[in-house]
Amino acid sequence: MGGPEELLERVRATGLLHSRAPVVVLLSGGRDSVCLLDVAVRLAGSDAVSALHVNYALRQESDGDEQHCRTLCAQLGVELTAQRAPPPDDAGNLQAWARELRHAAGARAAADRGGLLAVGHTATDQAETILYRLAASPGRRALLGMAEREGMLVRPLLRIARDATTAYCAARGLTWRDDLSNRDPAYARNRARAQLVPALRELHPAAEANVVRTAELLREEAAVLDALVEKALAGRNRIAVASLAALPPALARLILRRLAEDAAGRLCARSSGRLEDVLVLGDGALDLGDGARAVVADGVLRLERTPAGRSAPRDAGAGPAR
Repeated sequence: MGGPEELLERVRATGLLHSRAPVVVLLSGGRDSVCLLDVAVRLAGSDAVSALHVNYALRQESDGDEQHCRTLCAQLGVELTAQRAPPPDDAGNLQAWARELRHAAGARAAADRGGLLAVGHTATDQAETILYRLAASPGRRALLGMAEREGMLVRPLLRIARDATTAYCAARGLTWRDDLSNRDPAYARNRARAQLVPALRELHPAAEANVVRTAELLREEAAVLDALVEKALAGRNRIAVASLAALPPALARLILRRLAEDAAGRLCARSSGRLEDVLVLGDGALDLGDGARAVVADGVLRLERTPAGRSAPRDAGAGPAR
C-alpha cells in the first residue's frame, strides 16, 4: 500500500480537484471524508475549500461528530458550515432521507460558491454499491456503479480503497469519528459491507479492484449503447412498433427503457422486461411498472406516466431487465 503522497498524486491525476478552484466537501467526520478534506486543501488550497457537516441528532455521538469537524476545519484553515437537521416523523427511509438532504444542502453551498461538491466515496464504497444494486435491482445499470463526476458532484476518492484512506489519515496525524450505525445489520447496505466484500476478498485479493475496474469499462461501453439509442430515436419521444421489433432485442429493450424513464421522470428498471408484451400489444395501453405506461396507437409506441391511482399488476416486470 502506498503512502499519503501516492494517494495525493492519484487523486491529482483524476483532474477533479484543481488549485484555487472552489470546492465544498461533505464532511461527516469519518475517515474517508477527513481524508478527502485534507487532500482537497493540499490540492486546491484552504481558501478555495469549504466544508459542510449535517448533524441529524440521531445518535448520542452526533454533537461530538460536529465538534470534531469544527476542530478539524479550524486546524486546516477551512470554513465550516454546520447544519442541524433532525429528521421529521415522516422521514421514512432514514438513510435515503439523510443522503438526499445533505446532497441538496451541499449542492446549494457549491452553487453559492460557484464550485464543485466533493463527497468521500471510495473504491470500497463502489464495490459495495455495485454488489448491493446487483442483488436488489436487475439490469446493466446496477453494474455501472457511481460516476466520478455527475454535474457539480465529484468523487475524487473513487479509485482509492478504504484501507488507503485509513492509512493516509494515520500517516498525516488526522483523527476521525466512527459511526457505529454503519455496522447495524438492519440496513441492507451494511450487510453488503460486512459480508459480501470480505467474502470476495477471500476469493481473490484483487476482487474489489476488479469490480471497480469492471464498472469503469461498462460505463465506457454504456456510452456507446446510449449513442445507439439516441440514433434510433433521432430526437423523437416515440417509435413505430414495427421499427422497434426489427431492432436487435438488446437495443429495443434499451429504447423502451429510455422512453419509459423520460416519460416517468425516474428510473424504470422493470420496463425493458416488458418488451415482448409491448410488441404484441396492438392498439392499446399497458402499465409497465415504476410509473410508466406504454400506449400504442396506429402502430406507433409512446410512453406516458401511469395515471394517478393506477399501478401495474403485481407480476408486472417479472421478466428480466437486461
